[in-house]
Amino acid sequence: MDPLELAASLASAGPICDRCLGRRFAGLGSGVPNAERGRILRAAAGGGASVPEGRCWVCQGLWPTLAARAREAAELVRDREFATFLFGVRLSPRHEAVEEFLAERFPSPWAEPFRRDVNRELGKAFERELAGREATVDFARPDVQFTVDLDTGAIALTVAPAFFYGRYRKLARGIPQTHWPCRSCRGRGCVSCGGTGKQYPTSVEELVLPAFLAASGGTGGHLHGAGREDIDARMLGRGRPFVIEVKEPTIRTLDLEAIAREVNAAAAGKVEVLDLRPGTADLVAQVKEERADKRYRARIELARPVDEEAFTRAVGALVGEIEQRTPERVRHRRADLVRRRRVLAATGRLLSSTEAEVEILCQGGLYVKELISGDGGATQPNLASLLSIPARVAELDVVEVRDGS
Repeated sequence: MDPLELAASLASAGPICDRCLGRRFAGLGSGVPNAERGRILRAAAGGGASVPEGRCWVCQGLWPTLAARAREAAELVRDREFATFLFGVRLSPRHEAVEEFLAERFPSPWAEPFRRDVNRELGKAFERELAGREATVDFARPDVQFTVDLDTGAIALTVAPAFFYGRYRKLARGIPQTHWPCRSCRGRGCVSCGGTGKQYPTSVEELVLPAFLAASGGTGGHLHGAGREDIDARMLGRGRPFVIEVKEPTIRTLDLEAIAREVNAAAAGKVEVLDLRPGTADLVAQVKEERADKRYRARIELARPVDEEAFTRAVGALVGEIEQRTPERVRHRRADLVRRRRVLAATGRLLSSTEAEVEILCQGGLYVKELISGDGGATQPNLASLLSIPARVAELDVVEVRDGS
């Protein structure tokens, strides 16, 4: 296909501006604007004088209107912090039809989509409207994204969440990691929950998130944890890794030391946060999929007295591979599977003839309560069967969540 013949054919089909003509050959060379490319091709092909954009049958004078759209977009984010942006457009039915017609009647292997040209022009106009603010285009995960409807002129703004990484320590029992709707009313509010719609008065998420929302101006958010401890277990040591996701933040650069102080003061005796730093969307999946080794400390109640030697021998026999079916207590919300996990180390001591303390270092995903009780034989081996007496965990603490496991 000869570019000059195609350019001449296009120019003779109807009034077409230099920009729309040049866009059909955008793949020829680089660093030349479409309008300049179209002017050169028109002259070389003998296509006559340039056509004003207002008379162009392709764009119908769209380009001068984009500055106003960019100005509206800049006003939408005038009070919002962002470092990256992206424009997208929704073509009008007429623009869609023209694109299809050009592809069928004047096919060009060098053509650039009309949509891409408009997006680029909107981006340039938007940068001019920023008046000194620094922002760059990001095609993957922009902080703010605008969708311009070319038919109506409406602009839709999408604000990406902000993410913050940290660790939390849960110092009190009876607190879930995230909000639990009331089992009776499923969050609507009833006599059972006192009208709160919640199964538990608060959660780690509810104690941590408000400070982030207040500082960022976000409209909501979530806490994503690296696993979760039982509601009746404490999370001690250096804490459990988590990522806070803040929806539609106005401010993205936060004083995380001040937020930590605020959370720790407001949730005194219940929850503490530490090691806060900015995060990314990728960290959410990384944290949620992490299978870190964990160290537990449990106080155990034994149905009958045992001697120290037999107890020490039984605890030591837990080290190695454990076959564990999903515990009965969580089968209603977890897949009923048999998992294989390893106990990496186990030590223990008797506090009395029927009470003991054990410390277990194991792979992530092992249910420690069932490692002690056996869960009716669903966990093998287990401490109760090794001692030949019933045993149960009276209190459980997570004392370490290891890094890089």
